[in-house]
Amino acid sequence: METAVNGTTDPRFEGIRTAFAENFTARGERGAAVVVYEHGHKVVDLWAGTRDVEGTGPAWEPGTAQILRSATKGVAAAALLLLHQRGALDLDAPVGTYWPQFKAHGKEDARVRDVLAHRAGVPALDRPLTPAEALDPERAAAAVAAQAPSWTPGADHGYHAQTYGWLTAELVRRVTGDDIGTFVAREIAAPAGADLWIGLPDAQAHRAGRVGPVEAPVTAGGLRARPSRRIAEAYGDPDSLTRRAFGSVDPAPDENDPAYRAGQLAGSNGIGTADGLARFYAALIGEVDGGRRLFTPETVHLARTEASSGPDRVLAVPSRFGLGYMLHGVASPLLSPHSFGHPGRGGALGLADPESGIALGYVTNGMRTGVTADPRAQALVRAVREAPDRHSGA
Repeated sequence: METAVNGTTDPRFEGIRTAFAENFTARGERGAAVVVYEHGHKVVDLWAGTRDVEGTGPAWEPGTAQILRSATKGVAAAALLLLHQRGALDLDAPVGTYWPQFKAHGKEDARVRDVLAHRAGVPALDRPLTPAEALDPERAAAAVAAQAPSWTPGADHGYHAQTYGWLTAELVRRVTGDDIGTFVAREIAAPAGADLWIGLPDAQAHRAGRVGPVEAPVTAGGLRARPSRRIAEAYGDPDSLTRRAFGSVDPAPDENDPAYRAGQLAGSNGIGTADGLARFYAALIGEVDGGRRLFTPETVHLARTEASSGPDRVLAVPSRFGLGYMLHGVASPLLSPHSFGHPGRGGALGLADPESGIALGYVTNGMRTGVTADPRAQALVRAVREAPDRHSGA
Protein backbone atom coordinates (compact mmCIF):
# COMPACT_ATOMS: atom_id res chain seq x y z
CA MET A 1 0.00 0.00 0.00
CA GLU A 2 1.31 3.42 -0.93
CA THR A 3 2.36 5.64 1.99
CA ALA A 4 0.82 9.11 2.01
CA VAL A 5 3.38 11.92 1.92
CA ASN A 6 2.46 14.96 3.98
CA GLY A 7 3.77 18.51 3.87
CA THR A 8 4.67 21.15 1.33
CA THR A 9 7.31 21.94 -1.27
CA ASP A 10 8.18 24.94 -3.36
CA PRO A 11 7.18 24.03 -6.95
CA ARG A 12 10.86 24.09 -8.00
CA PHE A 13 11.57 21.26 -5.55
CA GLU A 14 8.62 19.01 -6.33
CA GLY A 15 11.06 16.32 -7.44
CA ILE A 16 12.01 15.86 -3.79
CA ARG A 17 8.44 14.81 -3.01
CA THR A 18 8.70 12.18 -5.76
CA ALA A 19 12.03 10.88 -4.45
CA PHE A 20 10.76 10.88 -0.87
CA ALA A 21 7.68 8.87 -1.87
CA GLU A 22 9.89 6.41 -3.76
CA ASN A 23 11.91 5.88 -0.59
CA PHE A 24 8.79 4.25 0.86
CA THR A 25 7.70 2.31 -2.23
CA ALA A 26 11.12 1.17 -3.45
CA ARG A 27 13.75 1.67 -0.73
CA GLY A 28 12.16 0.19 2.39
CA GLU A 29 11.46 3.40 4.29
CA ARG A 30 9.17 3.07 7.35
CA GLY A 31 8.97 6.58 8.77
CA ALA A 32 10.98 9.68 7.85
CA ALA A 33 11.07 13.41 7.22
CA VAL A 34 13.08 15.75 5.01
CA VAL A 35 13.38 19.53 5.22
CA VAL A 36 15.27 21.89 2.91
CA TYR A 37 16.10 25.56 3.47
CA GLU A 38 17.21 27.88 0.69
CA HIS A 39 18.90 31.13 1.72
CA GLY A 40 17.37 30.79 5.18
CA HIS A 41 13.78 30.11 4.05
CA LYS A 42 12.09 26.72 4.19
CA VAL A 43 11.27 25.38 0.72
CA VAL A 44 10.64 21.69 1.50
CA ASP A 45 8.91 20.19 4.55
CA LEU A 46 7.81 16.56 4.06
CA TRP A 47 7.04 13.67 6.36
CA ALA A 48 5.43 10.24 6.03
CA GLY A 49 5.01 6.84 7.64
CA THR A 50 4.89 6.00 11.32
CA ARG A 51 6.84 7.47 14.19
CA ASP A 52 8.01 4.01 15.30
CA VAL A 53 9.92 1.66 13.00
CA GLU A 54 7.59 -1.24 13.80
CA GLY A 55 4.80 0.58 11.94
CA THR A 56 2.24 -0.03 14.68
CA GLY A 57 2.45 3.26 16.56
CA PRO A 58 1.24 6.78 15.84
CA ALA A 59 1.74 8.46 12.49
CA TRP A 60 4.81 10.62 11.96
CA GLU A 61 4.14 14.27 12.77
CA PRO A 62 6.04 17.46 11.85
CA GLY A 63 7.61 17.58 15.33
CA THR A 64 8.69 13.94 15.41
CA ALA A 65 12.34 13.56 16.42
CA GLN A 66 14.72 10.67 15.82
CA ILE A 67 18.19 9.62 16.86
CA LEU A 68 20.80 11.04 14.49
CA ARG A 69 23.69 8.68 15.15
CA SER A 70 26.84 10.16 13.57
CA ALA A 71 24.98 13.13 12.10
CA THR A 72 25.47 14.33 15.69
CA LYS A 73 29.16 14.80 14.87
CA GLY A 74 28.40 17.89 12.79
CA VAL A 75 26.74 19.50 15.81
CA ALA A 76 29.68 18.62 18.07
CA ALA A 77 32.08 20.06 15.50
CA ALA A 78 30.12 23.32 15.51
CA ALA A 79 30.69 23.61 19.26
CA LEU A 80 34.48 23.49 18.83
CA LEU A 81 34.49 25.78 15.80
CA LEU A 82 32.34 28.33 17.63
CA LEU A 83 34.80 28.33 20.52
CA HIS A 84 37.61 28.90 18.02
CA GLN A 85 35.59 31.66 16.33
CA ARG A 86 35.29 33.40 19.72
CA GLY A 87 39.01 33.10 20.46
CA ALA A 88 38.55 30.58 23.27
CA LEU A 89 40.08 27.57 21.49
CA ASP A 90 43.20 27.41 19.34
CA LEU A 91 42.84 24.79 16.62
CA ASP A 92 46.62 24.51 16.27
CA ALA A 93 47.23 24.02 19.99
CA PRO A 94 47.93 20.52 21.30
CA VAL A 95 44.89 18.87 22.84
CA GLY A 96 47.00 18.54 25.99
CA THR A 97 47.03 22.33 26.36
CA TYR A 98 43.43 22.08 27.49
CA TRP A 99 43.38 18.46 28.62
CA PRO A 100 46.78 17.53 30.12
CA GLN A 101 45.90 13.87 30.67
CA PHE A 102 45.54 13.39 26.92
CA LYS A 103 49.33 13.68 26.44
CA ALA A 104 49.83 10.08 27.60
CA HIS A 105 51.45 7.46 25.32
CA GLY A 106 52.91 9.81 22.74
CA LYS A 107 49.84 11.95 22.07
CA GLU A 108 51.40 15.21 23.26
CA ASP A 109 51.57 16.58 19.70
CA ALA A 110 47.96 15.79 18.75
CA ARG A 111 46.31 19.10 17.89
CA VAL A 112 42.71 20.20 18.26
CA ARG A 113 42.38 20.28 14.48
CA ASP A 114 43.51 16.64 14.40
CA VAL A 115 40.49 15.75 16.51
CA LEU A 116 38.15 17.51 14.08
CA ALA A 117 39.82 15.93 11.02
CA HIS A 118 39.85 12.37 12.43
CA ARG A 119 43.65 12.43 12.64
CA ALA A 120 44.05 12.17 16.43
CA GLY A 121 45.07 8.50 16.20
CA VAL A 122 42.64 7.11 18.79
CA PRO A 123 39.67 5.72 16.82
CA ALA A 124 39.43 2.62 19.02
CA LEU A 125 39.92 1.56 22.63
CA ASP A 126 41.93 -1.46 23.73
CA ARG A 127 39.07 -2.25 26.12
CA PRO A 128 35.62 -1.27 24.88
CA LEU A 129 33.37 0.57 27.29
CA THR A 130 30.06 -0.81 28.44
CA PRO A 131 27.02 1.35 27.60
CA ALA A 132 26.91 2.58 31.19
CA GLU A 133 30.61 3.52 31.10
CA ALA A 134 30.17 5.23 27.74
CA LEU A 135 27.49 7.48 29.24
CA ASP A 136 29.79 8.50 32.11
CA PRO A 137 31.67 11.49 30.64
CA GLU A 138 34.55 11.40 33.12
CA ARG A 139 35.17 7.67 32.74
CA ALA A 140 34.90 7.79 28.94
CA ALA A 141 37.25 10.78 28.67
CA ALA A 142 39.77 9.06 30.95
CA ALA A 143 39.70 5.95 28.75
CA VAL A 144 40.42 7.98 25.60
CA ALA A 145 43.18 9.96 27.33
CA ALA A 146 44.88 6.74 28.48
CA GLN A 147 44.67 5.07 25.06
CA ALA A 148 47.87 4.56 23.06
CA PRO A 149 47.43 5.86 19.50
CA SER A 150 46.99 3.56 16.52
CA TRP A 151 49.22 5.89 14.45
CA THR A 152 51.27 9.00 15.11
CA PRO A 153 48.66 11.70 15.69
CA GLY A 154 48.38 13.97 12.69
CA ALA A 155 50.18 11.58 10.34
CA ASP A 156 47.13 9.76 8.94
CA HIS A 157 43.36 9.72 9.21
CA GLY A 158 40.70 7.22 10.18
CA TYR A 159 37.10 7.73 11.23
CA HIS A 160 36.77 8.10 15.02
CA ALA A 161 33.31 6.53 15.08
CA GLN A 162 32.73 6.56 18.84
CA THR A 163 35.75 8.28 20.36
CA TYR A 164 35.08 11.49 18.42
CA GLY A 165 32.16 12.20 20.75
CA TRP A 166 34.22 11.86 23.92
CA LEU A 167 37.08 13.91 22.45
CA THR A 168 34.90 16.83 21.41
CA ALA A 169 32.78 16.77 24.56
CA GLU A 170 35.80 16.81 26.85
CA LEU A 171 37.37 19.72 24.98
CA VAL A 172 34.14 21.71 25.35
CA ARG A 173 34.06 20.90 29.06
CA ARG A 174 37.72 21.82 29.58
CA VAL A 175 37.34 25.16 27.80
CA THR A 176 33.89 26.26 29.04
CA GLY A 177 33.10 24.21 32.14
CA ASP A 178 29.83 23.13 30.47
CA ASP A 179 28.86 19.65 29.38
CA ILE A 180 28.38 19.54 25.65
CA GLY A 181 24.61 19.10 25.87
CA THR A 182 24.28 22.35 27.82
CA PHE A 183 26.59 24.19 25.43
CA VAL A 184 24.74 22.97 22.34
CA ALA A 185 21.35 23.85 23.81
CA ARG A 186 22.40 27.39 24.74
CA GLU A 187 24.86 28.35 22.02
CA ILE A 188 23.65 26.41 18.97
CA ALA A 189 20.10 25.06 19.18
CA ALA A 190 18.52 28.10 20.85
CA PRO A 191 20.04 30.76 18.56
CA ALA A 192 19.19 28.67 15.48
CA GLY A 193 15.69 27.86 16.73
CA ALA A 194 16.49 24.19 16.10
CA ASP A 195 14.85 21.18 17.74
CA LEU A 196 18.17 19.44 18.29
CA TRP A 197 19.59 17.89 21.45
CA ILE A 198 22.63 16.03 22.73
CA GLY A 199 21.01 14.58 25.82
CA LEU A 200 17.25 14.43 25.22
CA PRO A 201 15.37 16.38 27.94
CA ASP A 202 12.58 14.56 29.74
CA ALA A 203 10.11 17.20 28.54
CA GLN A 204 10.88 16.32 24.90
CA ALA A 205 11.12 12.53 25.26
CA HIS A 206 7.57 12.00 23.99
CA ARG A 207 8.57 13.36 20.57
CA ALA A 208 11.20 10.72 19.82
CA GLY A 209 10.14 7.70 17.78
CA ARG A 210 11.52 4.20 18.08
CA VAL A 211 14.32 3.23 15.70
CA GLY A 212 15.39 -0.19 14.48
CA PRO A 213 17.07 -2.06 11.63
CA VAL A 214 15.46 -2.37 8.21
CA GLU A 215 16.67 -4.53 5.35
CA ALA A 216 17.92 -3.13 2.09
CA PRO A 217 15.31 -3.62 -0.65
CA VAL A 218 15.70 -6.33 -3.26
CA THR A 219 17.12 -5.01 -6.53
CA ALA A 220 15.58 -5.52 -9.95
CA GLY A 221 17.84 -8.55 -10.37
CA GLY A 222 16.41 -10.17 -7.25
CA LEU A 223 19.48 -9.47 -5.09
CA ARG A 224 20.17 -7.23 -2.14
CA ALA A 225 22.99 -4.71 -2.41
CA ARG A 226 26.15 -6.02 -0.77
CA PRO A 227 29.32 -4.22 0.31
CA SER A 228 32.60 -4.93 -1.45
CA ARG A 229 34.68 -7.84 -0.19
CA ARG A 230 37.28 -5.46 1.29
CA ILE A 231 34.66 -3.55 3.27
CA ALA A 232 32.92 -6.74 4.36
CA GLU A 233 36.22 -8.17 5.61
CA ALA A 234 37.07 -4.97 7.50
CA TYR A 235 33.75 -4.97 9.33
CA GLY A 236 33.74 -8.73 9.81
CA ASP A 237 37.21 -9.11 11.35
CA PRO A 238 36.93 -8.61 15.14
CA ASP A 239 40.58 -7.56 15.31
CA SER A 240 40.42 -4.97 12.53
CA LEU A 241 40.65 -1.28 13.37
CA THR A 242 37.29 -0.86 11.63
CA ARG A 243 35.49 -3.33 13.87
CA ARG A 244 37.26 -2.06 16.98
CA ALA A 245 36.43 1.57 16.22
CA PHE A 246 32.72 0.90 15.74
CA GLY A 247 32.80 -1.50 18.69
CA SER A 248 34.24 0.95 21.21
CA VAL A 249 30.97 0.54 23.11
CA ASP A 250 30.20 -3.14 23.70
CA PRO A 251 27.58 -4.49 23.77
CA ALA A 252 25.85 -2.08 21.44
CA PRO A 253 23.51 0.16 23.44
CA ASP A 254 19.74 0.07 23.14
CA GLU A 255 19.06 3.26 21.22
CA ASN A 256 15.42 3.26 22.34
CA ASP A 257 16.33 3.19 26.04
CA PRO A 258 15.29 6.50 27.66
CA ALA A 259 18.48 6.49 29.76
CA TYR A 260 20.62 6.19 26.63
CA ARG A 261 18.75 9.00 24.90
CA ALA A 262 19.11 11.25 27.93
CA GLY A 263 22.87 10.67 27.96
CA GLN A 264 25.37 12.79 26.05
CA LEU A 265 27.33 10.98 23.35
CA ALA A 266 28.41 13.80 21.08
CA GLY A 267 29.37 11.46 18.26
CA SER A 268 26.36 9.18 18.14
CA ASN A 269 23.20 9.87 20.16
CA GLY A 270 22.02 13.35 19.26
CA ILE A 271 18.29 13.55 18.63
CA GLY A 272 16.50 16.00 16.40
CA THR A 273 13.78 16.69 13.90
CA ALA A 274 14.44 16.99 10.18
CA ASP A 275 13.66 20.68 10.52
CA GLY A 276 16.06 20.98 13.46
CA LEU A 277 18.91 19.39 11.50
CA ALA A 278 18.24 21.45 8.35
CA ARG A 279 17.79 24.64 10.33
CA PHE A 280 21.08 24.04 12.13
CA TYR A 281 22.97 23.79 8.84
CA ALA A 282 21.10 26.76 7.40
CA ALA A 283 22.17 28.83 10.43
CA LEU A 284 25.81 27.83 9.92
CA ILE A 285 25.89 29.52 6.50
CA GLY A 286 23.41 32.37 6.80
CA GLU A 287 20.50 34.01 8.54
CA VAL A 288 17.42 31.84 9.04
CA ASP A 289 14.07 33.62 8.95
CA GLY A 290 15.85 36.84 9.86
CA GLY A 291 17.81 35.40 12.79
CA ARG A 292 21.56 35.54 13.25
CA ARG A 293 23.97 33.15 11.58
CA LEU A 294 26.24 30.93 13.67
CA PHE A 295 29.43 30.74 11.57
CA THR A 296 31.35 33.63 10.09
CA PRO A 297 32.49 33.13 6.47
CA GLU A 298 35.96 32.37 7.84
CA THR A 299 34.61 29.56 10.00
CA VAL A 300 32.61 28.14 7.11
CA HIS A 301 35.89 28.09 5.19
CA LEU A 302 37.50 26.04 7.99
CA ALA A 303 34.58 23.61 8.06
CA ARG A 304 34.78 22.79 4.37
CA THR A 305 38.50 23.10 3.59
CA GLU A 306 39.98 19.65 3.10
CA ALA A 307 42.00 18.51 6.12
CA SER A 308 41.99 14.74 5.48
CA SER A 309 41.71 12.84 2.22
CA GLY A 310 42.44 9.40 0.85
CA PRO A 311 42.20 5.84 2.19
CA ASP A 312 40.47 5.90 5.56
CA ARG A 313 42.06 3.50 8.05
CA VAL A 314 38.69 2.80 9.65
CA LEU A 315 36.02 3.15 6.95
CA ALA A 316 38.06 1.04 4.47
CA VAL A 317 37.12 3.45 1.66
CA PRO A 318 38.57 6.81 0.62
CA SER A 319 37.12 9.64 2.70
CA ARG A 320 37.39 13.42 2.81
CA PHE A 321 37.01 15.63 5.88
CA GLY A 322 37.14 19.30 6.56
CA LEU A 323 37.32 20.36 10.21
CA GLY A 324 34.55 18.30 11.73
CA TYR A 325 32.55 17.68 8.55
CA MET A 326 32.55 15.18 5.73
CA LEU A 327 33.15 16.68 2.32
CA HIS A 328 31.75 15.74 -1.08
CA GLY A 329 33.38 12.59 -2.44
CA VAL A 330 32.83 9.06 -3.69
CA ALA A 331 32.18 7.65 -0.21
CA SER A 332 29.81 10.44 0.82
CA PRO A 333 28.31 12.35 -2.12
CA LEU A 334 26.85 15.68 -1.04
CA LEU A 335 25.08 18.36 -3.04
CA SER A 336 28.18 19.78 -4.72
CA PRO A 337 31.96 19.93 -4.33
CA HIS A 338 31.40 22.99 -2.13
CA SER A 339 29.11 21.23 0.37
CA PHE A 340 29.90 20.09 3.89
CA GLY A 341 27.83 17.99 6.27
CA HIS A 342 27.62 14.67 8.07
CA PRO A 343 25.68 11.44 7.63
CA GLY A 344 24.55 9.17 10.41
CA ARG A 345 25.26 5.46 10.12
CA GLY A 346 22.13 3.86 8.74
CA GLY A 347 20.26 6.90 7.49
CA ALA A 348 20.28 10.49 8.73
CA LEU A 349 21.99 13.27 6.81
CA GLY A 350 22.55 16.98 7.34
CA LEU A 351 24.41 19.25 4.94
CA ALA A 352 24.97 22.83 3.84
CA ASP A 353 25.98 24.20 0.47
CA PRO A 354 27.04 27.84 0.88
CA GLU A 355 27.14 28.67 -2.84
CA SER A 356 23.51 27.72 -3.46
CA GLY A 357 22.31 28.59 0.06
CA ILE A 358 20.85 25.11 0.46
CA ALA A 359 20.67 23.28 3.79
CA LEU A 360 19.10 19.83 4.10
CA GLY A 361 18.06 17.64 7.01
CA TYR A 362 16.82 14.07 6.67
CA VAL A 363 15.93 11.75 9.56
CA THR A 364 14.52 8.22 9.59
CA ASN A 365 13.56 5.47 12.02
CA GLY A 366 14.77 2.68 9.73
CA MET A 367 18.47 2.01 10.30
CA ARG A 368 20.59 0.36 7.59
CA THR A 369 24.09 -1.06 7.89
CA GLY A 370 25.78 1.48 5.58
CA VAL A 371 27.82 4.31 7.06
CA THR A 372 28.27 7.15 4.59
CA ALA A 373 25.90 7.02 1.61
CA ASP A 374 22.45 5.71 2.45
CA PRO A 375 20.44 5.28 -0.80
CA ARG A 376 17.38 7.01 0.67
CA ALA A 377 19.36 10.12 1.63
CA GLN A 378 21.20 10.04 -1.67
CA ALA A 379 17.92 9.97 -3.61
CA LEU A 380 16.88 13.16 -1.83
CA VAL A 381 20.22 14.84 -2.47
CA ARG A 382 19.99 13.99 -6.18
CA ALA A 383 16.50 15.46 -6.32
CA VAL A 384 17.75 18.73 -4.81
CA ARG A 385 20.68 18.77 -7.22
CA GLU A 386 18.36 18.27 -10.19
CA ALA A 387 15.75 20.84 -9.16
CA PRO A 388 15.09 23.26 -12.04
CA ASP A 389 15.93 26.93 -11.54
CA ARG A 390 17.21 26.11 -8.07
CA HIS A 391 18.81 29.54 -7.62
CA SER A 392 15.78 31.57 -8.65
CA GLY A 393 14.48 31.71 -5.10
CA ALA A 394 17.53 33.64 -3.86
